[in-house]
Amino acid sequence: MTEMVHDTIEVEAPLREVYDQWTQFEEFPRFMDGVEEVRQLDDRLCHWRTKIAGATREFDTEIVDQLPDQRIAWRTVGGDVKQKGVVTFERVDDAHTRVSLSMEVEASGIAERAAKAMGVVENRIEGDLHRFKHFIEERDRATGGWRGRLRPADSAGNTTPAGAAVPDDDIPRRPAAPRSRPTPRRGPTPRPRPPRARRTRDPCSRDRHRPRSRPRLRPLP
Repeated sequence: MTEMVHDTIEVEAPLREVYDQWTQFEEFPRFMDGVEEVRQLDDRLCHWRTKIAGATREFDTEIVDQLPDQRIAWRTVGGDVKQKGVVTFERVDDAHTRVSLSMEVEASGIAERAAKAMGVVENRIEGDLHRFKHFIEERDRATGGWRGRLRPADSAGNTTPAGAAVPDDDIPRRPAAPRSRPTPRRGPTPRPRPPRARRTRDPCSRDRHRPRSRPRLRPLP
């Protein structure tokens, strides 16, 4: 049985400070109910020990997507606990940040099913966000911060072959303008010549050019 829970809270702190504090996973037991220990193994993996409704569980989680000042998404890997979730951060103004937490939890044991029936998980998520709000607002700054970028394509569950190029779909890119063909250089356009006027001959001019015949001389008597 799978349970979907969602809650949102507004924190009186700047966006960067709120996000940085959430990346300090080993601080979670200070404001998350039922979380006894979180041990960060590397940039992606954390080991958890929780106690909810009297049932103690240990499991690992993997960060599948982390974009600074925007979101952190995770899922469990291995073990009996099945859950995944995402927390998003939205700037309200310079001094306020909206934090939204969504989780999908699969009840695997009797204690988890009983907790689901009583709404324990939903109440716990709501309480965790309120305790986080007080935790960050009582401090002048976050206790730390990690601002690396983790992409889903690089997670352990991805099937993309190693070395394959993965497009960065978070950064909009302007499409390249089509290349225009160079215009061939042409010389100056020649001016059209006026049509030549035909020469017309005067019919009377023919006699003008003919040699005149000499008059015949008559013999003397």
